Amino acid sequence: MVKLRLDGNVYNLPGSLTKFQQEMYVHLINHKWNSLGINERGKYKYKGEEIKYDAILPKSVHIGLPLIYGPIKEAFIKHQKQFHFKLHTHFYHMASSQAADVNLFLPIIHSGKANEVLCQIKKDFKSLETTILDNGYQIEFWGGTGNETGLLGDHNVRSGTDSEIALAYRNHKDELCLWLIEHKLTEKEFTECGGYKSDNRVKAKHECEKSFAEILENKNLCYYHDVRKSSYWKITENYQTFFKNHSLQTSCPFKGGMNQLWRNQLLGLALENEKLYKHVYFSVVKHPENKSLDKSISQYQELIDNDTRFSAFDSSEVVKAANSLNDEKLDRWVKWFCDLYKIEI
Repeated sequence: MVKLRLDGNVYNLPGSLTKFQQEMYVHLINHKWNSLGINERGKYKYKGEEIKYDAILPKSVHIGLPLIYGPIKEAFIKHQKQFHFKLHTHFYHMASSQAADVNLFLPIIHSGKANEVLCQIKKDFKSLETTILDNGYQIEFWGGTGNETGLLGDHNVRSGTDSEIALAYRNHKDELCLWLIEHKLTEKEFTECGGYKSDNRVKAKHECEKSFAEILENKNLCYYHDVRKSSYWKITENYQTFFKNHSLQTSCPFKGGMNQLWRNQLLGLALENEKLYKHVYFSVVKHPENKSLDKSISQYQELIDNDTRFSAFDSSEVVKAANSLNDEKLDRWVKWFCDLYKIEI
């Protein structure tokens, strides 16, 4: 932990923050103090020690969901009861991407103007298909229920691949489609490969320096396949042409930040193979000032030769689309969202 002294205030912050992260943390902490009226620090457990941080909301206020936009709290609570999705470990952190995702999409979905907004972001989007999922959306979507391991064979009560929000919609041909969206707020990188970093990985056996083609030839070279019994490489084999430029990678492309992009894309490909949805797309939405993710996004786009089933955009684009409608309800949300997340439009 580091103490930052700025403008007469002292901020308890994590170490190793980027310039953007530090600016956002200070902004979000000021919002917590001044707009939410919460001065108590929240606690984070690290190696058995409880550390108090200003950016974390204390347990005493959790039940009130102070970080969630007021008009959608009831819908959010109802949605969680219906789908039993997991709140992220850092959901009660002011910089929670999961909370920011809820604050970005639910106000639009429940505004009655979702079609007018979302068609500006995704050009094939005609209308939200409100007869499925929960009025056309589902938070933490992974394509399964109950104790199933899911289409990727990696889902359990603690972990697994999922998309922060999924939107079911009709395109201009009236085909039923699904849009998987992963939201990032202040993260420096996407989730990296857990198998590559695992203490249980046998380096002589699980050779991550092998190429894409070599791992497809012998999938047990990957810890995920050999030990965790996931279906990642089985699905990849069926869609290997999607990863068109894999030969440009000298080792496994999915050790670093592209790992999460790969897994979310595989979820989309597997869902499309189930034939319920004619097309399944995957997108990343990020804060416009967060440039740390751009390298992994560019590398991934190069790997898949800019296949249109993947895209990336900034949250400011969504806000601008909503703002263009001159709708009183959406205008109130736009101001609130921009004030909270430091976005200029």
